[in-house]
Amino acid sequence: MRLIHIIKIMKHNLIQLFFILIGFIFFTQLSAQSIVFAQETMTQTGIETFFEAKVIEVTKEEEITFEDQSRQLYQELKLEVLTGDNTAQEIMIENGKIPLASVVKYKTGDVVVVSEQTDTEGTPIYFITDFVRRPVLLYLLILFIVLSILIGKIWGLTSLIGMAYSFLVIVEFVLPQLLLGKDPVMIAILGSIMIIPVTFYLSHGINKKTTISIGGTIIALIVTGVLAQLFITTGHLTGLASDEAQYLKIFQGEHINMKGLLLAGIIIGALGILDDITISQASIVHQLKAANPKMSQTELIQRGMAVGRDHISSLINTLILVYTGAALPLLLLFIDNPQPFSYIVNQEIVAEEIIRTLVGTIGIIIAVPITTLLAVYIYNKTGVGSDSPSHTHAH
Repeated sequence: MRLIHIIKIMKHNLIQLFFILIGFIFFTQLSAQSIVFAQETMTQTGIETFFEAKVIEVTKEEEITFEDQSRQLYQELKLEVLTGDNTAQEIMIENGKIPLASVVKYKTGDVVVVSEQTDTEGTPIYFITDFVRRPVLLYLLILFIVLSILIGKIWGLTSLIGMAYSFLVIVEFVLPQLLLGKDPVMIAILGSIMIIPVTFYLSHGINKKTTISIGGTIIALIVTGVLAQLFITTGHLTGLASDEAQYLKIFQGEHINMKGLLLAGIIIGALGILDDITISQASIVHQLKAANPKMSQTELIQRGMAVGRDHISSLINTLILVYTGAALPLLLLFIDNPQPFSYIVNQEIVAEEIIRTLVGTIGIIIAVPITTLLAVYIYNKTGVGSDSPSHTHAH
């Protein structure tokens, strides 16, 4: 019996190692492609070239007045080119020469992205388009990775690999297929099917809890997709409420289904939260059954749902605050609007966010009873077994 137990443990670890290896391969491919992308952004696009430069001196700084009596900051900046064919060359740029809604104040040492255009006489014209933020993003990423591994140990590492794998599936499969005009709903479902097993097993191990969580997540995603389709259609949403969607429609032509793209976004957005709620419910039922193997099916459901209701309450509050935080600029636009509230919520840009938020939250809510019932059924049929209770998350 002890030999059989050791064989089971080795089998479990080998399967775990297999998924880690898959994730690592995808992660390394993703890293290599990121480097290529960073180099490609420095190449010439049409008549406009982008390069990076450093502000080495602010030669002039004052407030100027325009014909309409408006005043704004004006700067003359000397920059050193850091990338491209003219590395180490010094250039001069005027900042705030034309009236703008707001002018960014630059200082010595700032590293910026510069756009170079050529006028009709062949003279180069330079504009600062943005700051270079990659170092800050890299430091934050390193902090995130270090804390994840330091606190999460092996599960933190495997979760990071799963995250990289998910990102790779979205970048290499979902987005290219959407740009080709494929059905967004079908692509979102296929992408989710590719993501769910690998990321769930990497994050939570090869055991019944994870398998139950995968089943509950897939069922909840299907229900979420049906509800999203229903309310997007009956709500007459076009998927063109945001500026980004309109730009995409203009630049990519008519072959992209914008309404389907909205639906796909809801499905993929719900996927991340469903991992949390389904693995928690499967773990709860597992712990209850392990503590009292004679507990009836009805009592298991009641106790599992009692904890699940607390989880739902906390998640609803969390999601509402998250969505509110993301939509603060939009909310501020409407807070002092003279139009009645009933008219404001009827506008597509607002209605789209409401439907997105509520449909996604409903999918998360129904995942609790779905996963609970599925876990109770499976554990009653097969027993608790040797599932490890180690790293599941519950509220």
